[in-house]
Amino acid sequence: MKQQTKVLYEKMVDFKRFGTVLLAVGIFFYFGVIIPVVTKTEFTLNLMVLASTSFIALSILFFIQAKQCQLKLLEIDENEDLYN
Repeated sequence: MKQQTKVLYEKMVDFKRFGTVLLAVGIFFYFGVIIPVVTKTEFTLNLMVLASTSFIALSILFFIQAKQCQLKLLEIDENEDLYN
């Protein structure tokens, strides 16, 4: 049981780290969209918007996964308290 909680905790931490990194990258792409530059073309602007939204969406998915792992850990902890 302790091995399962350890693995679940490590997954939760990893999901939070991935989510944070993807959120940071998405924000940098968004800055590229809103900062005015003369050499931007329509294609590069659309590409940066797509990349920004994709990274932010993936970030949200990773944060949801981390929350699900956290809820499972709480459930396991409650079950252990009941049996002890």
